[in-house]
Amino acid sequence: MKKFIPTGIPCLIIVVGIFYYIASVMEIPNMLNTIMNTAHDLLLNTVFYLMGICVITGALGRIFVEFGVVKLLEKILRPLMKPLFNLPGTASLGAVLTFLSDNPAIISLAKDVRFGSYFKKYQLISLTNFGTAFGMGLLVIVFMIGQGYYSAPFIGLFGAFCGCIVSTRLMQRFILKSHPHFKDESAITEIVEVEENTDNSNKTLFLRILDALLDGGRSGVDIGIAIIPGVLVISTFVMILTFGPSAEGYTGAAYQGTELLPYLAGKVNILFEWLFGFEDPHLVAFPITALGAVGAALGLVPNFAAQGWIDGNAIAVFTAIGMCWSGYLSTHTAMLDSLGFRQLTSKAIVAHTIGGLVAGVIAHWVYVLFQLL
Repeated sequence: MKKFIPTGIPCLIIVVGIFYYIASVMEIPNMLNTIMNTAHDLLLNTVFYLMGICVITGALGRIFVEFGVVKLLEKILRPLMKPLFNLPGTASLGAVLTFLSDNPAIISLAKDVRFGSYFKKYQLISLTNFGTAFGMGLLVIVFMIGQGYYSAPFIGLFGAFCGCIVSTRLMQRFILKSHPHFKDESAITEIVEVEENTDNSNKTLFLRILDALLDGGRSGVDIGIAIIPGVLVISTFVMILTFGPSAEGYTGAAYQGTELLPYLAGKVNILFEWLFGFEDPHLVAFPITALGAVGAALGLVPNFAAQGWIDGNAIAVFTAIGMCWSGYLSTHTAMLDSLGFRQLTSKAIVAHTIGGLVAGVIAHWVYVLFQLL
């Protein structure tokens, strides 16, 4: 008993306190129904969607690996990737795939032994931060352009790029500080040798394409299953503290909550006004929501526009933070878990939090300079 009391009692107090607070606002039946309905909706409309992305990008990535695109990118982009991100040039493939799809696409590549053979262990782990910073980038930019803004989203893209550099470099620094031997340790060793000795000379072109598509797609299914706990648990928790009641009040429907995070952020709105140029405290809801899901954060923009709260600066900052963070709280745990380094999740989250803030700040001040020109 003495062994478990020091940690058991504080844990029990915290858990009971959190649920007591939520239940005091929403009432117990509504709280339980909202938690279950939110998790169920996330499973059907988010997790399976991400699994589909993982399957497609896994297959595409395996095709690129099979036919030498990875080696080509390694040679062409090495001068750019190494000084900026301290990553081999082939990592740019992960940036392209996550930009076109979502964060977990980078793990589909990282799990491929031939792709991973280009990396040291600390570099491969930092791909979680690198790939996340470009997650759903195309969707975010197209959405913002659809709102009638054309230059601001691309300023936000530049901000996200800068935030990615900060996040990736910080993560690598954190890893080497706690695991210095990862600096010289290759990410893939014995498995690569088996893969490289595989003889494809007797296979026809059709069979090589078919095998690559099926093998890559199968790895995507594994990743899709691996992200389920992180998305359902973390994202549900973030959303129930971010969103508020519906027009009819608390009904137990999905995506209702206590609005605690926006309330707390509103208390320090002066800080956000200086960093991001936000002129209305409601705008803080976007970066907070983007922590759990950038898709949900984008859903706030039309209402903000209808209320007259947003301008070009807000769009630039939204794009930068939305891309750079892109729901990393709900995916980083699962991504690192699938790589076998769950113990480094806290370091990845801290590094990416800083990177996202840097992305927003840079987007704001670049937009200010752009307006002066």
